[in-house]
Amino acid sequence: MLITSLIAVIILLVCVALLSISILIKKNGKFPDTHIEGNKTLRDKGIYCAASQDYESMKHKNLEERIKENN
Repeated sequence: MLITSLIAVIILLVCVALLSISILIKKNGKFPDTHIEGNKTLRDKGIYCAASQDYESMKHKNLEERIKENN
């Protein structure tokens, strides 16, 4: 059991090291922006993430709030 766990941890460390090579070697290496709003094509189509859409909908006032403002 201990040997299996040790082998699994070593494999995991090697995988993480291999995945981070391009970030470490590049001069301005950084993680890619995987957020939906970071994709230009989706932005052009007006597609946003759920959190952003919820935030935008909370900023809009409903009819009752607009009527109260005018009175």
